[in-house]
Amino acid sequence: MKTDFSLSDFDFTLPDELIAQHPAAERSASRLLDGRGGAIADRRFTDLPDLLEPGDLLVFNDTQVVKARLFGQKASGGKLELLIERVLSPLLDAGHEVAAHMKVSKKPLPGAVLQMDGGFTATLLGRWPEDHGPLYRFKLSSDPYALMAEFGHVPLPPYITHTDSSDDEQRYQTVFARHPGAVAAPTAALHFDEAMLAKLEARGIARASVTLHVGAGTFQPVKTENIADHVMHFERFEVPEATQAAIAACKLRGGRVVAVGTTTVRALESSAKFGPACDDTNIFITPGFDFQVVDVLLTNFHLPKSTLMMLVSAFSGHGHIMALYRHAIEQRYRFFSYGDAMLLQRTAAST
Repeated sequence: MKTDFSLSDFDFTLPDELIAQHPAAERSASRLLDGRGGAIADRRFTDLPDLLEPGDLLVFNDTQVVKARLFGQKASGGKLELLIERVLSPLLDAGHEVAAHMKVSKKPLPGAVLQMDGGFTATLLGRWPEDHGPLYRFKLSSDPYALMAEFGHVPLPPYITHTDSSDDEQRYQTVFARHPGAVAAPTAALHFDEAMLAKLEARGIARASVTLHVGAGTFQPVKTENIADHVMHFERFEVPEATQAAIAACKLRGGRVVAVGTTTVRALESSAKFGPACDDTNIFITPGFDFQVVDVLLTNFHLPKSTLMMLVSAFSGHGHIMALYRHAIEQRYRFFSYGDAMLLQRTAAST
């Protein structure tokens, strides 16, 4: 059993044409690669209710993607872009403060007032939370959520090449999104529509939710060959008491906890590892991780050499995951956020 994995172990070659640029015509019209129990089977996403058992518990991430990409200019006229990572006002009671990534040719100095498209301003206060790192603290001239809703753009992932459209506003969002705060969608949940949820309920499959606000760090590349040297980003999350109770009841009746997406895995396993009071996680799940909650994982296909490739390898075994990805490429599955899905079962150890 291999235990000393390096970054190159999670690499693969993906043809550009397999990167889905647009969603399927209907949410549940995607393909589903069934990789449970070491098998490889081509299915449709509409098969999912038959692949689960009455008494199982589906756990979703109910975060809502905000239109976090804002454009503007410096006093000199230089163009810039802000990607709001999180709204700080409720946390610091600071009034309209946000932490954001800033894309600009030359960084302005603290105190600079930026004129943003839409007529509002963003005043640069400094770095956040430390004096180094990728995030900056800004004070906006009005409520951040209202400004994003009116003037923001959908923060599509960097591998989607078109500008955001009204279709993206609808489809880069789950049908059960409730709590605004994410800058990336929990993409495995994008496949679910109301008809699919009704079929699952009719089959006796229970449903619960967590909230994890997906940050831009989910796309941060791993730059160290020794994966243990990689520093994970923090994301806010909550596992409600009702969900904790639903998980306990599921385990008691012999059902399986089915996590919809890696963000749900991160929330559930963080709560189990650090306690339910934990509300900010940078958990790094790599082969050898001891899963305590999740039995089955529904997930999309992930970027080469990414932390999410490491997570799914920890869950179902590195060799099996790489075989599944080779099959998916050969069979022309659609990859990444708007792509197809995969169903995995937890193995005792990563091999």
